[in-house]
Amino acid sequence: MSRVTDVRYVGYAVPDLEAERSFYRDVWKLREVKEADGLVYFATEGHDELFVVRLRQGEPRRIDVVGLAAASRADVDALHDRVLASGCEIVFAPRELDQFGGGYGFRFFNPDGMPMEISSDVERGPMRALEPREAVPEKISHVVFHSPQHKEITQWFIDTLGFRLSDWIGDFMSLIRCNSAHHRIAFLPGPACLNHVAYDMPNVDEMMRGLKRLRRAGSDTVWGPGRHTAGNNTFSYFVTPNGFAVEYTSDLETVDDDHWEPRTFAPAPDIMDQWGTGFGGPQTMPRPEPDAGLFQSAGV
Repeated sequence: MSRVTDVRYVGYAVPDLEAERSFYRDVWKLREVKEADGLVYFATEGHDELFVVRLRQGEPRRIDVVGLAAASRADVDALHDRVLASGCEIVFAPRELDQFGGGYGFRFFNPDGMPMEISSDVERGPMRALEPREAVPEKISHVVFHSPQHKEITQWFIDTLGFRLSDWIGDFMSLIRCNSAHHRIAFLPGPACLNHVAYDMPNVDEMMRGLKRLRRAGSDTVWGPGRHTAGNNTFSYFVTPNGFAVEYTSDLETVDDDHWEPRTFAPAPDIMDQWGTGFGGPQTMPRPEPDAGLFQSAGV
């Protein structure tokens, strides 16, 4: 079965482009790789994905597109056919992409209206081994969404895009995977919107050094540091100048597809933070509101 293989990038429209640009480049420590046609692209140093963040000036703030990867053009075509058969609206059918990095892909609105892209054969970028104590992100780890139909859309991602269930926390948070990482996507109840985008740090020490850098730059945690139970990953959550939540994480559990049995964790403070050390909690994260880009193509 053709399946999505990874998260590729997230495209944002933000009212204050220069503040967001400075945050990702100077504080979050992504590498700015291109600016063209009103779009600014950022990559991580530790992975060959050509870019992981795309910014443009725009009001109201919104998610323009969430990019996912497929292994081949045949997989892109097969995934398109399944998305179409599921009743989702297609923005454009599989074609040669004329955006930065090229490739072959299609765009659609998922059942909640979130604009998404699936692509293959995208140009790869440079990468390097990260130095000890450098404390910069390696790559995107995972993306968490709110959904008014979080159980149904979890199953849609499994049935249509080939994700697999890793765990539930109670009946309110699903964690699903598309490769050996415990989760690449997760869903929570709420209006259709982004909850946060997480970035892998090399280890917990590098995450903590990154936290130190952000605090010294005036961007303190809204939740963390701590360690989740589902996925066993460490976490520190922050908010960008334009109000989007981002996370530094490390030690995300690796899953063996042939032997993994999904678990259900009873909700409890120690499940969300098994160390019990983190400042704040889910209630201190940005309040979810319906994304302004639902069922609306950004055109870029």
